[in-house]
Amino acid sequence: MTKKEAAEKIQELREEIRGHDQRYYVMSDPEISDQEYDRLMRELADLERQFPDLVSPDSPTQRVAGSAVSEFTAVRHAIPMLSLDNAYSAEELEAWLVRNRKLLAEARPSFIVEAKIDGVSAALVYRQGRFAQGATRGDGETGEDITANLRTVRNIPLALRGPDPAELLEVRGEIVIGKEDFKKLNASQKKAGAMIFANPRNAASGSLRQKDPKVTALRPLRFYLHSFGRIEGAPIKTHGEFLEAMDKLGLPTVSLRRYCRDENLLKETVVRMKDELALLPFEADGLVIKINERRLQDILATTAKSPRWAIAYKFESHQTTTKITDVIYSVGRTGIITPVAELEPAPCGGVVIKHASLHNFDEIKRLGIKIGDSVVVERAGEVIPKVIKTTSKSTKGRIAAVPKKCPSCGAAVTKEKEEEVAYRCSNTVDCPAQLKGILGHWASRNAMEIDGLGEAAIEQLVAKNLAKNAADLYCLKKNDFLGLELFADKKADNLLAQIEKSKAKPLSRLIFSLGIRHVGEKMARVLAEKFNELDRLTGASKEELETISEVGPIVAEAICGYFRDPKTKELVRRLKEAGLNMREPEHLSRSGHFAGKTVIFTGALSKLPRNEAEAIVRQMGGETASAVTRKVNLVVAGPGAGSKLKTAEKLGLTVIEENEFLKMAGLDSRFSSTSLATGRGNDKKGA
Repeated sequence: MTKKEAAEKIQELREEIRGHDQRYYVMSDPEISDQEYDRLMRELADLERQFPDLVSPDSPTQRVAGSAVSEFTAVRHAIPMLSLDNAYSAEELEAWLVRNRKLLAEARPSFIVEAKIDGVSAALVYRQGRFAQGATRGDGETGEDITANLRTVRNIPLALRGPDPAELLEVRGEIVIGKEDFKKLNASQKKAGAMIFANPRNAASGSLRQKDPKVTALRPLRFYLHSFGRIEGAPIKTHGEFLEAMDKLGLPTVSLRRYCRDENLLKETVVRMKDELALLPFEADGLVIKINERRLQDILATTAKSPRWAIAYKFESHQTTTKITDVIYSVGRTGIITPVAELEPAPCGGVVIKHASLHNFDEIKRLGIKIGDSVVVERAGEVIPKVIKTTSKSTKGRIAAVPKKCPSCGAAVTKEKEEEVAYRCSNTVDCPAQLKGILGHWASRNAMEIDGLGEAAIEQLVAKNLAKNAADLYCLKKNDFLGLELFADKKADNLLAQIEKSKAKPLSRLIFSLGIRHVGEKMARVLAEKFNELDRLTGASKEELETISEVGPIVAEAICGYFRDPKTKELVRRLKEAGLNMREPEHLSRSGHFAGKTVIFTGALSKLPRNEAEAIVRQMGGETASAVTRKVNLVVAGPGAGSKLKTAEKLGLTVIEENEFLKMAGLDSRFSSTSLATGRGNDKKGA
């Protein structure tokens, strides 16, 4: 694969992964399995290892994927809640052990193996033994304050046992609904004519997002902790010691856990514990293996997204056999047509499945699938399953052909290049299905950040023809929102205020919000800083764009093609008329510590998201980079820093820690509190 081909594939993977992150973490409506998600992440990580100069700070591999829900007050985690890497076989577990063995030299760890709870992550803060705050995981850096709702969870103690509580204790764990409780909940929902929940995890997630704690109190939620973020005044030497201490304080822990003195016992224990998972009163999708000794955890540290000292061990997926009754087509934000199999309802892993992903039309051809065939369907986790293979062919089976017209708008379906897998709707501006995705992207946190403009509101705006493009959002009146379901005066006023506030966002945010193919957050910043005004960018030639080191011919053509479109020109004209900012602000300082310097961040940052730290550098006159070269002036290294730190040391570059960086930026007083522990948690694959 050439570098140009790699750049295109990397951008495609990043976009796909971000879409799945949004569906999983924000919408609680995932459409692929954990294993398929992990495959995408591995493919992206492998490409970035082959082409390290294509790695960017906004890549899903560089940070924990995901976003905070805007309906609750934001809470920044003092220590990030990291996710876990996964192992699906004895060979992958052995590879993890070998890697750690090399890093630990002569030290030989013991292990704790716990059930991997399939719930919704939460962090509980106790001050002087009393429950003070509860938050969701959010994006790992910032969560949502759900203290009032968590107070209604019966097994969360409001005051801890013991005469001498820690000054501050933050524990992380999972909110779950038990298997039997879930059945009773759905029975009562059905009786009341209310929504039936797909699975316990989605029921728990929806319960925690209730604005009225009284509603949450009616749901049979339970909390089980698995780790801690911070402990002040109570040193912990081992993970086992921590769990025992929490039991004594009255905090709920998972009873299914085993201590293993060495690797041999660990391997035997993993095999034995598989059958025990089914006996748990709640859903568990595997095991979590942790190195027991805290001092060895500190040596291994973390990567940007995961602790090296822990891994999730997942067992084979649930499978069932059923029949394909039809194939329907979904349309994504970028117009990609995805085939989805409609199935004869069949039980699988505790739920009844009715749909399965077919991924793309090449996959249909590879599997030889026809409508009417009997197929094996695999379900890995609480998500839409996928078709694995056919078991018997129907004599009257129909081929699931590529649609000639978009199922949403009727426009022609095309393939841009013969070698591509994806078929797309050719209507890039006003296809309703794409429009919903476009408006959702426009309102998202890293774009124009319009809090309150969620999926339900967008669905109604599009259905009522109130928003045919992003510019229409700025023409909406209060009565337009009052005509939507669940909108009253205050909610309408708040959303209008958010829309008005978004007009002031810098040009870089506007460029990213437009959703131009191959233009992510970093590229949007590069373009904004280069051209400074939108008019200059829209008038730039392909040759002018290619003079920018970060812009290749594929990206340049995508940008030019987008702005050549008459519908884009009309959109830009209307956005100007609406009063949106079309300029990028000048750097705040050209004389600070970072003026004229190139800074690179490697390893995990505990107090700032990496994109925010990089923004500080740019605001103070500096530049950021993704690869270590002699042109780099300063390297900020955190826990888990690997090859980049080694390269920097070989080149004799200046290396500092995060606290020193904050001091240079004049932000050290903002982050004066410290912690003894490394945070960890999970939502999709957590510790």
